[in-house]
Amino acid sequence: MIGDARPSAGDLVAGISVALVLIPQALAYAELAGLPPHVGLLAAALSPIVAAIFASSPYLQTGPTAMTALLTFGVLSGVTSSSSAELVRLAALLALMVGTARLVMGVMRLGGIAYLMSDSVLLGFTTGAAVLIVASQIPKALDVAARSEGVVQDAWWALGNPGQWQPIALLLSVVTIAVMNLGPRVHRLFPGVLIVVVVSTALSRYVADLGSVIGAIPVDFVSPSLDLPWGAADGLLLGAVIIAVVGYAEPASIARSLAAIHRHRWSSNRELVSQGMANVTSAVSGGFPVGGSFSRSALNHVAGATSVWSGAITGAVVLVSLPATALLSELPRAVLGAVVIGAVIKLIRIAPVAELARASVPQVLVAAATFVSTMIFAPRIDRGVLVGVSLSLLLHVTSRTGFRLRVSTERHRDSVTVVPSGTLWFTTAATFERRVRDAISDGETTRIDVDLSAVRAIDFGASARLRRMFVELERAGIDVRATNVSDSSRAAAAAIFPDLTN
Repeated sequence: MIGDARPSAGDLVAGISVALVLIPQALAYAELAGLPPHVGLLAAALSPIVAAIFASSPYLQTGPTAMTALLTFGVLSGVTSSSSAELVRLAALLALMVGTARLVMGVMRLGGIAYLMSDSVLLGFTTGAAVLIVASQIPKALDVAARSEGVVQDAWWALGNPGQWQPIALLLSVVTIAVMNLGPRVHRLFPGVLIVVVVSTALSRYVADLGSVIGAIPVDFVSPSLDLPWGAADGLLLGAVIIAVVGYAEPASIARSLAAIHRHRWSSNRELVSQGMANVTSAVSGGFPVGGSFSRSALNHVAGATSVWSGAITGAVVLVSLPATALLSELPRAVLGAVVIGAVIKLIRIAPVAELARASVPQVLVAAATFVSTMIFAPRIDRGVLVGVSLSLLLHVTSRTGFRLRVSTERHRDSVTVVPSGTLWFTTAATFERRVRDAISDGETTRIDVDLSAVRAIDFGASARLRRMFVELERAGIDVRATNVSDSSRAAAAAIFPDLTN
């Protein structure tokens, strides 16, 4: 927690560096959620500060994210709103409900709930959502008026009518994406996005017409309020629960990976509380649902963060910058569209799909069904998640391998023997992973022996997830071995442990 350590110089540098990226992203992600850009700034100011107070991971950066923004747009699109102001209030109510759901899950120690989404569901959903996010920004990046016929339809029409493109918007978009990708090669802390935003805004204001701009940003300092449309809560409930679970999968993955690298203990339940409080704070501030950002957390890590203070510093920088953001009213919309495209294009991954197809035909079918459902139900992409999770559970039930897993550990000086008993599938893998990480959190372990003699079955979801964990541990200098592998589990175990001892 924030009181457990003093801020370091690395925290200060990292916090400021992330804030410089967060400000333009917050504007862009608010528009992705169908909200006025300034709402993103309100969501980005206080929520990182409050998240830091309760956080378990010293590196996780909280605030608006592309995936949560798209989920928010999907949920709000199913609620009739008479005005933009009312939509903003509905978004704040949704954030409050998401935060409450995560708080309840954290207090009830349900941190493993993120494992309800198998790797195949996550792959299908994130790929589908990324395609939709990119498609939604194409008209904006080309400064073409959307026809409101659907995300994919509007993107296809915009691409098919080059005569409607605004050359200056296309140039701005290309430059923005190029700077986002090439900037880190110049220096790991190169604030490429901020530079493009500031330069394009100045050019638009003082030099030439650069196309459509975002307009006035009515933001001063945050004024807490709970004047929310409480009567709409019933219609938002299912969507809020889905965002609470799905949106938690990303920060959980980030925190687990960084915990493995630095061998520190990480609590999924405490992180749920942290993310829950961040969303409640965003709601009170007039924002929308927030989550953990992979790109900003990675930047926070490489910039030298050493504690949760870096997240608090990020929020503080955004907070004191709010009055100055009014100067961005002449920021071209094409730049915001390109910022979103540049941030999420990496989520459209073909190689993992091919790898999944080679490893498990049933799982690739689950991924494909989730992808198709996400595209078909757009903008209600939360329904695509429900389809994927249902298919994953059905696939496991029909396999009749059981649901329970017990894990025991035994320490021998600098080595740990882990003995799982039962079925390793994508939900019980959470128990296994948690016990392993707890066993090595002392920082002295150099070897892990996994005794698989009592494992009845291993499904693909578990093997893929555990393989990633063990790769992380091996990179951290821990030798991982499998022993006593039964013939029935050998093929699946080989996907986790390429070099079996017997």
